[in-house]
Amino acid sequence: MSKVVKGIAASDGIGIAEAYLLVDPDLSFDKKKIEDTDAEYQRVDKAFADSIDELNKIKENAKDRLGDDELAVFDAHIAILSDPEMKKQIQQEIEGQKITAEQATTDVMDMFSDTLAAMKDNQYMQERAADVKDVEKRALSHLLGKQLPNIAAIDKPVVIVAHEITPSDTSQMDKKFVKGMVTDLGGRTSHAAIMSRTLRIPAIVGSENITSSVKSGQQIIVDGLNGDAIVDPSDDEVDEYQKKAADFEKERAEWAKMVDAPSKSKDGKDFEIAANIGTPDDVVDAVKQGADGVGLFRSEFLYMGSDHMPTEDEQFEAYKKAVVGMKGKPVVVRTLDIGGDKPLDYLPLPKEMNPFLGYRAIRISLHDPEKIFKPQLRALIRASEFGPISIMFPMIGTLAELRAAKKVYNECVEELQKDHPGIGKNVQIGMMIEVPLAAINADKMAEEVDFFSIGTNDLIQYNFAADRGNDAVSYLYQPLNPAFLGLINHVIKAAHRHNTKAAMCGEMAGDELALPLLMGMGLDEYSMSATSILRTRSMMSKLDTKDCAALVEKALDMDTQEDVEKLVKASLN
Repeated sequence: MSKVVKGIAASDGIGIAEAYLLVDPDLSFDKKKIEDTDAEYQRVDKAFADSIDELNKIKENAKDRLGDDELAVFDAHIAILSDPEMKKQIQQEIEGQKITAEQATTDVMDMFSDTLAAMKDNQYMQERAADVKDVEKRALSHLLGKQLPNIAAIDKPVVIVAHEITPSDTSQMDKKFVKGMVTDLGGRTSHAAIMSRTLRIPAIVGSENITSSVKSGQQIIVDGLNGDAIVDPSDDEVDEYQKKAADFEKERAEWAKMVDAPSKSKDGKDFEIAANIGTPDDVVDAVKQGADGVGLFRSEFLYMGSDHMPTEDEQFEAYKKAVVGMKGKPVVVRTLDIGGDKPLDYLPLPKEMNPFLGYRAIRISLHDPEKIFKPQLRALIRASEFGPISIMFPMIGTLAELRAAKKVYNECVEELQKDHPGIGKNVQIGMMIEVPLAAINADKMAEEVDFFSIGTNDLIQYNFAADRGNDAVSYLYQPLNPAFLGLINHVIKAAHRHNTKAAMCGEMAGDELALPLLMGMGLDEYSMSATSILRTRSMMSKLDTKDCAALVEKALDMDTQEDVEKLVKASLN
């Protein structure tokens, strides 16, 4: 009999395949003495050879998805397994102490990794310690006859089931084979959710117990439209969901016709629907999906994907590539937003009780403008010669912070104009509205900038005092709460009173139930995952802004998020 596990619908679509449990096996073993040392060492030799074969296959399968730097990790692991000195020491351990292959491998490889980790003055060698530990785990899995989960090696249709999925997990996924994802943890704004939408993989997050409800190999349906995972479905249920999947694909084909269409309401009001991107390469998909521009370029991914602070020239090339790729459409770049859940190995941050409310984003940039902020701003100003670029400051709380950021920006313009007269004259300056005080003070803030971009992911968590990554308080992720809608409405109206553009780049911008309300409030730009653009444009074309404005009046007068949801659903139906 089938079993339904409920979760949060994180990425549209329906996937049907066998479950692939992404959990590490138990690699513990009994310590014991052995007699046949030759046979024991032969087990090591075979385990190492099998590990090398496995890594070569993984590398081959990943060639189309990963760059040379990422692929080099596999070569490093193969080199460790091929090291004659390490194997010689393992052999000596087995022969001298008459211990098992598992024990000798663990002892020797732990010693190697501990030695590397102790090299405090050599970061490169310290990082190799983690490679040795990874290789040790792989070798042990072969010695114990247990399979490690290996996303990059998946070569048949599966639904990935995990306690949590990391960005590095999603980077290895091949859309040809990964038909869906279901996790115990996470919300709509978790990395797994955002990446699943980018990759167009149906996904359910925050199910709480999917890993204990399904075994590898069991069939599972992922209904990313409603948040249901059906384990061991009946033939009738499979037929029903295959039909739903086909209907959804037809709908998606209809949306595809909107690629070159303007982003207009039914009554002819113009809006902009833009893409959120993480790297210059993401521009290709944004253009393919008909984006009116890039509403959020998360520049921190340039820093997170590097082993050093990116230079001004390196950043310039990245921003130039994005601007040129958008072919004249605007690109909004958020300045460095690290801290919280986004650390940098080469820029140690202080240990904090609550890093999300601590030293992060603009606070870091302003603390060390010469080292961090100015190189980024100069790179952006230089890139503006190749197309329309806007600069957006994150995590602004006070007018003083905003003015300090603008002062550093103006200094950079003056410095560059000495050799390049007129450079930077077309750059627009904006700020994120994600700190509650900035939202409350929107009228004053609007006098200082060309545009706002409302970052609802953080604005919601700060207003509701609810960590967006904490499942226990996920019920407080309430974008349609009437009081919160009132705050959004206040920000948009304040922007317009000062001829400032109002945009939104949080997940709420791509929420189907939020769209009519945001249109009714007059939000100018909606920035979202590229995969949501055509659905949103299609829906927008069927909505009349006068009806939407009337809907907003009713919604703001309601008591709960549930009331607003019912109201919007009734109006859409």
